[in-house]
Amino acid sequence: MPKYIIERNIEGAGDRTGNSGATASNKVLKEMNDEGKNIHWQHSYTTQDKVYCVYIADNKELVKEHAERLGAPANQIEEVKGISDPTAGE
Repeated sequence: MPKYIIERNIEGAGDRTGNSGATASNKVLKEMNDEGKNIHWQHSYTTQDKVYCVYIADNKELVKEHAERLGAPANQIEEVKGISDPTAGE
């Protein structure tokens, strides 16, 4: 199943505390999965003014739909074509 990275422009994202965004995201994902839509959130990285989220989904449209339902920006959505890490050469 394809993996996607979402770039969300959210001013002051790095100053926020708490986990309400993750709770809301998981609620929307559960609703979508209950509807038979195959989308899963893996994790996110937060910088000062952006959040980068990694999702596994059947297609890009599901990632867009999730963002719309969540009410969160999805300024850029890219399909991951490869992954490199220190274990890649082992």
